[in-house]
Amino acid sequence: MRERGPMRRGRAVAAVAAVLAVTAGTIAVTQLGDDGGTAPGGAKNTGLPPATAPVERGDLQDSAQADGTLGYDRQRKVNAGAAGTLTWAPHAGSTVERNERLYEVDGHPVRLLYGSGPMYRTLKPGDKGRDVEQLERNLAALGYTGFTPDTEYTELTAAAVKRWQKANGEKQTGKVGPRDIAFAPGKVRIKSVETPVGDLAQPGAPVLTTTGDERIVTFELDVAESALAKAGTKVTVELPDGTSAPGTVSSVGRTAKPGKDPQDDGPKVTLTVSFDRPEKVGGFDQSPVTVNLTGETREDVLTVPVNALLALPGGGFGVEVVTGGSVREVKVELGMFAEGRVEVSGGGLREGMKVGVPKI
Repeated sequence: MRERGPMRRGRAVAAVAAVLAVTAGTIAVTQLGDDGGTAPGGAKNTGLPPATAPVERGDLQDSAQADGTLGYDRQRKVNAGAAGTLTWAPHAGSTVERNERLYEVDGHPVRLLYGSGPMYRTLKPGDKGRDVEQLERNLAALGYTGFTPDTEYTELTAAAVKRWQKANGEKQTGKVGPRDIAFAPGKVRIKSVETPVGDLAQPGAPVLTTTGDERIVTFELDVAESALAKAGTKVTVELPDGTSAPGTVSSVGRTAKPGKDPQDDGPKVTLTVSFDRPEKVGGFDQSPVTVNLTGETREDVLTVPVNALLALPGGGFGVEVVTGGSVREVKVELGMFAEGRVEVSGGGLREGMKVGVPKI
């Protein structure tokens, strides 16, 4: 099982602190070599570092990994529209589309229609409002005609409702309310049934938890790291089956909250990833995944391994440049840390030069 934990950075945020400890011994070796001392074990100390690595030129990319959770978009509660006994509910994982049964109370089906607003009243001729327009647009989408989809519930609307009621085997009243329909932005996937069949459904109390049918990933970042993944950032998600899928950060939470990891109580923001091709993404709901983020890219820069850095006695950092059988310390300016390397400049460094590193 893959270990779960905080975000894993390609950029060595704590690298400078680590270098202080790792390289202190390297400086001492160089100084001892200057007076012809003897290395541990009796070997002659030449003053050279135990190993070298080349100065490289190329692009350096700031990247990171974060633990995420595979889920579905638009999770919401569906509350009962009328009191009564819940006599039927769909099973978890099923999908409900326009005009299909969402649940039943006292044997009466509540059907799903599409719309962003709630169904909060019984509509009848003379009523006006956005909910009227939502209903009429659904009737039109289902093929009913003879009225104009607008904000006014007319007798023509009532006639279309009666035809809809007849087609669904319901009493033809020309009126429709919360006991008949529930609105959702689109087709829904049933995540869970909140009121067991046979129990009493209460108006305003949740009956179902639904989601959209598109796969998404949610993950957390430290507030200090959130600039690495702004809305629109391209990512790659490693899926439970070993495949990967491209996606985009579609939203970034506006409120910082404590993270899910009890060992890391720093403030976090929650981010959402939408897949480029969600229909191709499989896997169980709430499966763990890994999100690979790519941040800033520094083009055509000189880099050395992070462990080549020396903490200089006078402050700052440098590297040991090895030429033939001699070595010299060169002070450098540090840039981006990424991929185990660090951007360096100054000191006359050139591509291909050899710098000292600890022996592996």
